[in-house]
Amino acid sequence: MNKIIKRFFIFILVIILFLAFSGSYTSLSIDNIETVVAIGLDTSTTNNLKVSFQFTNSSSVSESGTTEQSPSMVYSIDASSISSAINLMNAYVGKELSFSHCKLIAISEELANTGISDEIYTLINDIQIRPTTNIVISKCTAKVYIENSKPLFENLLTKYYEVFSNSSKYTGFTVNATIGDFFNSLVCKSCEPYAILGGLNSENSSDSSSIESEKDVTGKSNESNIQGELGTENFGIAVFKQGQIVGELNSIETMCFLTTRNNVDGFLISIPDPNSEDGVIDIYLTPTSNTTIKVKLLNGSPYIKLNYRFSGRIQSASENTNYLDDSLLNEISSACNNYLESILSDYLYKTAKTFKSDINGFGQEAKKNFLTLEDFEDYNWEEKYKDSFFDVNVSASVKSSLLLTNT
Repeated sequence: MNKIIKRFFIFILVIILFLAFSGSYTSLSIDNIETVVAIGLDTSTTNNLKVSFQFTNSSSVSESGTTEQSPSMVYSIDASSISSAINLMNAYVGKELSFSHCKLIAISEELANTGISDEIYTLINDIQIRPTTNIVISKCTAKVYIENSKPLFENLLTKYYEVFSNSSKYTGFTVNATIGDFFNSLVCKSCEPYAILGGLNSENSSDSSSIESEKDVTGKSNESNIQGELGTENFGIAVFKQGQIVGELNSIETMCFLTTRNNVDGFLISIPDPNSEDGVIDIYLTPTSNTTIKVKLLNGSPYIKLNYRFSGRIQSASENTNYLDDSLLNEISSACNNYLESILSDYLYKTAKTFKSDINGFGQEAKKNFLTLEDFEDYNWEEKYKDSFFDVNVSASVKSSLLLTNT
C-alpha cells in the first residue's frame, strides 16, 4: 500500500514539473516576444491614429568592457485603433509585443485637443500596461518626442522614463502623472485629469520664436532657455477637462499645483527684495504641514479656503546685506507671504475661471457639504467649479542660510 501511495505522489510530481516547464516551449517564450518601452500616439492623415512603438535592448557592452547606453528603435504605423496597430506590429516584427515594461505613454497635444478618452480606456484595459506608467502630453508629435528622449546619466532608457518625473519632489517644476491617475480622474465626478507637459528642448525645436520669456519660473516645455544635450524637456502640466486638453501650466504654476496637492518636499522661489527696487532673493521653501482645505457653499457657489505653511532658507546672498538681522528677516518673510499668496491665488483662479477644471481635487472636500453622494452628483461639481472663489492664507518663516547664522 505504501509503495502505491509513493508511486502516486511521484506521478503527480512529474505532471506538475511537466506543466511548469512546458510553457518554455510555447509561443510565449522569451524568444518570441519583443518588449515595448514607450508608446506614442499621434493624429494621422490616412487613418484614425499614428501609433509609435519604442523598443530597446537591455544594455550593450563595448569592447573596452564599459556599459554604454542601450540603443532604441522607433517604429510607427497608421491604424484605426491602438489594438489594430499592435496586431499589425506583431506581424511586422514577427514577435508578440510585450508591454509589461512599458514606462511611458506619449500623446501629442494635437491629438489631445480632439479628446483621448477612448485611447485611455483602451490602454488601461490592457493588463500588461501598468497603472504607474508615466503619461506625457507632447507639444511636438509623440513620435518625435520619444525619438529624442535620450538619457544623459542612465544606461537604460526604461530607468530614465521611470525616474525623470521624480524631480517634481524637489523642484516643483514638473509633475509625477501616471495613466492610472489619469484614468481615475477621468471617471471621477469630483476632480479632473492632468498629465506631464513634454516637448523638445529649445535647441532642438524648430519654433524657437515660441520662447516668450527668459524668466526661470514662467517657462514650460518647448519654451525653456536651457541649452544642453537632452533632446526633450518636461516642464509644466497639461490640464484636461474630462478627456480633452484645455490648457497648460508653466513651471511656477506647477509648483502651486504640487503645493496645493501636498506632493512636493521643497522648492526654490525668487521673491522681490523688499529693500531693493530691482533685486530678488532666492529662498528654498519647505512645507511644514499639509495644506488645509475647507470648502463651503455660499449662495450655491464654492467658497474654498486654503492655508499654507512653510519654512524658508535664504539661498542667495549679497555683500552688504545682513541676513542675521531679525527685522530684515521679518520683512523678507512678509514679502514672501505676499508673493506666494499672489501667485497661488492667480493659479487657483486660472484653474477655475480659465480652464474650468478641478485638477486640485477640491470636489473631494466639497462632498462634505452633502448628505448623500446622489445629492453631490446632482449639484454637478464639474460644472459649478468655475463659480469658485478662493481665500488664500500663507505663513512662511524665512531664516538665513545654513551657513550664515549666529551659531
